[in-house]
Amino acid sequence: MKTLNYLLGFMMMMFAATAVQAVVTVGKSAPEFTLTGIDGKAHQLSDYKGKTVVLEWVNPECPFVIKHYGSGNIPKLQSSATADGVVWLSINTGGPGAQGVYDAATHSKWASSVKAGPSAYLRDPEGKVARLYGAKTTPHIYVITSDGTLVYNGAIDSIRSTDVADIAKAENYVVSALTAVKSGKPVAKATSQPYGCAVKY
Repeated sequence: MKTLNYLLGFMMMMFAATAVQAVVTVGKSAPEFTLTGIDGKAHQLSDYKGKTVVLEWVNPECPFVIKHYGSGNIPKLQSSATADGVVWLSINTGGPGAQGVYDAATHSKWASSVKAGPSAYLRDPEGKVARLYGAKTTPHIYVITSDGTLVYNGAIDSIRSTDVADIAKAENYVVSALTAVKSGKPVAKATSQPYGCAVKY
């Protein structure tokens, strides 16, 4: 009986862990979430219904993120996308004291130094949204259409490296996805293997 109870408990634990670490599916509705921004305001995904939304997992101290921000690559993408009416949500999954988790003043200095321009910079300190979406790396990017359908999940581009010189040679999957969405066409490459630093749960 003791062994049976142990096994049942173990199975329930495994099921719970699996449920928490659910991974979203391209072509299905993106799951709802609410996170607090660096501005202290609550942001719900459903607040942006009717707009294309980009979710970008970020850690300012990750070498891969430094590559894409220091070169201006992601800031330019953010600027271009938001000018086109896209909502760009940067998400930092990390608790207090974790690498790349800053207070508001330090974040503001970092954002200004790299010319970051997301619509909002959100905190996910318990990793709930990262687990919900299956976010693995920084950066890891998702594109959601105006009707709430996830149409892209993966890397920012096709070359896994920290070398700035590779940006120009790589296929930018996010640009391709946003271009397809804008023109009403299916996203040709809807998934890719994300690369970068592991998300700090």
